[in-house]
Amino acid sequence: MCPLHKPSNSETMSNHLRVAVGQYSDKGRKELNQDFHGVYIPKEPQLSSKGVAIALADGISSSQVSQIASEAAVSSFLEDYFCTSEAWSVKKSAQQVLMATNSWLYSQTQQSQYRYDKDRGYVCTLSAIIIKSSTAHLFHLGDARIYRVHHGSMEQLTKDHRLWVSQQQSYLSRALGMDSHIEIDYARLSVETGDIFFLATDGVYEYTNAEDVNTAILAHSDNLDLAAKVLVCKAYEKGSTDNLTAQIIRIDQLPLLDADTVQQKLTELPFPPLLEAREIFDGYKIIRKLHGSSRSHVYLAEDIETGNAVVLKTPSIDLRDQPAYLEKFLMEEWVAKRISSPYVVKPCPQTRKRNFIYIALEFIEGQPLSQWMLDNPKPDLESVREIVEQIAKGLRAFHRLEMLHQDLRPANVIIDKSGTVRIIDFGSTKVAGIDEIASPINHQHILGTAQYTAPEYFLGENGDARSDLFSLAVMTYQMLSGKLPYGAEVAKCRSRSAQLKLKYRTVLSDEGEIPAWVDYTLQKALRTNPEKRYQEISEFLYDLRKPSQEFLNKTRPPLIERNPVIFWQAVSFALAVTSLILAAKNWST
Repeated sequence: MCPLHKPSNSETMSNHLRVAVGQYSDKGRKELNQDFHGVYIPKEPQLSSKGVAIALADGISSSQVSQIASEAAVSSFLEDYFCTSEAWSVKKSAQQVLMATNSWLYSQTQQSQYRYDKDRGYVCTLSAIIIKSSTAHLFHLGDARIYRVHHGSMEQLTKDHRLWVSQQQSYLSRALGMDSHIEIDYARLSVETGDIFFLATDGVYEYTNAEDVNTAILAHSDNLDLAAKVLVCKAYEKGSTDNLTAQIIRIDQLPLLDADTVQQKLTELPFPPLLEAREIFDGYKIIRKLHGSSRSHVYLAEDIETGNAVVLKTPSIDLRDQPAYLEKFLMEEWVAKRISSPYVVKPCPQTRKRNFIYIALEFIEGQPLSQWMLDNPKPDLESVREIVEQIAKGLRAFHRLEMLHQDLRPANVIIDKSGTVRIIDFGSTKVAGIDEIASPINHQHILGTAQYTAPEYFLGENGDARSDLFSLAVMTYQMLSGKLPYGAEVAKCRSRSAQLKLKYRTVLSDEGEIPAWVDYTLQKALRTNPEKRYQEISEFLYDLRKPSQEFLNKTRPPLIERNPVIFWQAVSFALAVTSLILAAKNWST
């Protein structure tokens, strides 16, 4: 028994998540303790971005090495989860870690003398909770259990993965290391201050009840370690013959959701004034203004210290009282720092103290795709493919981190002098890991530019990678035709029935320069129902390069036209068989 982090029950952080934890494990009447458990409570900023994790594993008694599996499972879960990207959701982060752990355990068994007897290999159960913001995320394999203790009762939150052969005999049907692939039970639920979760192996829960658990927690509310030990001892006294492990976690404080506090934090630095050419600003020399709108101002500047050209983006002072806008503005640099792709703009290293709110990004000498389309009204298909494929690579860098760009349009794509494409402007980007943190700030749902925004956003639905694909397909269509596939009608359709009435306008023209199968590919990528689009960007790219089998099957001429001889031979054969069957029936009567 070796908790990775032993938190103090008096550990307090104002306005942040605070929990109290108690845990205890004993070998019981067995010679060896094959259970393992642990908890990890990080400091800020990880406490907010990743949460608190607690886990326990139970080795199988038929194996002499399952205690190694238990320790590896819990240790890797608690260590590796906090090494995953802050952009990932809790579910993806934990599942990636568990799948990697499962692969390692399974390979250990395959390389050992137990490869033909998995019940003696590196196998264990695992049950874990990650509490992030005001949500508990549960992950479970095997027959350990997680309960929620509430008002004197206990609610079992996990399902035992045990197959019963008879009333006396059963075996584990699912566990870590048992097979090369695993299916992990996942659940999420909202938590409140005072909520208590109880995790236990079968050696404890089979010999204790709700009254035992509630009594122990109430009697030792200021020392949950002792409460866990009392429950282990109770199970032992009642005759448990297995290893014994119990964990208790209580929510003592949830993050304070206060819009005024958030606003104050967002505006700790002052807003910069409007900047002019040759002005010195925070270590930068302003060269000229590149773009200005009611929401932000973009300048070309020179870093005086390094001499490098940079792009400075400053917020509009008129929006300083809108926390949702400020949060999204500051999120842009956070996103840029976490994406590593040659097709996505990079942030500039911040080597000096910042005295104002702004974003510093690399300067790309080139032109936006919107200008490229004006300069190339009739581009060849291969040039369009090359641009689309580069944009897609940049998008995949977002999607790998569970990010959605949500504002993909020609003005947000820059083509440099070498022809390399860069995606810019992350002010509308949705980050799964951040999105699941409770916030008092209300954000507008539709963030992108209407002509390129996927139809599902106008229905109030959450987008996914297929939504960014829709935007990419709109740009592809526009490059090839100079038009939009549905004109400006998508934004006007606020119901599914209205969207179904939208008619796709073919990209084909009388000049016939674009193959029909390319139009078919675009039509599929631009379907208003995301379920009927390509499910992966790679599929769209593949079909832009060669006719899909779906297209070929649909446009294939009938057999009588392709090969009349084979057609009539088949008809003759069918008639002959029918005649024989009828003759046989007549003969039998």
